[in-house]
Amino acid sequence: MGRCYPHLSLEERRKLAKWREAKMPVPEMADRLGRAPSTIYRELKRNYYHDKELPELNGYHALNAQDMYECRRAIHRKMIMHPELKAAVEDRL
Repeated sequence: MGRCYPHLSLEERRKLAKWREAKMPVPEMADRLGRAPSTIYRELKRNYYHDKELPELNGYHALNAQDMYECRRAIHRKMIMHPELKAAVEDRL
């Protein structure tokens, strides 16, 4: 049987944000979560928040990271991307 790589949960993202703020090294974060360091590096890079108008808000924030994750996941869901398809399916049910 192959390996299972589950997505990070909101609770794990909250821990990452807290540890990131405390300037904990990424390999230690990975050990504590039981994840590969590359997973943590990718998570921090992919979900880093950038704000040009208020640069003091830049950084990794758990709720923003979760929201970005959910938006990326929604892109591949037909019923979310095509509301007319969703309405047609619901009408048939």
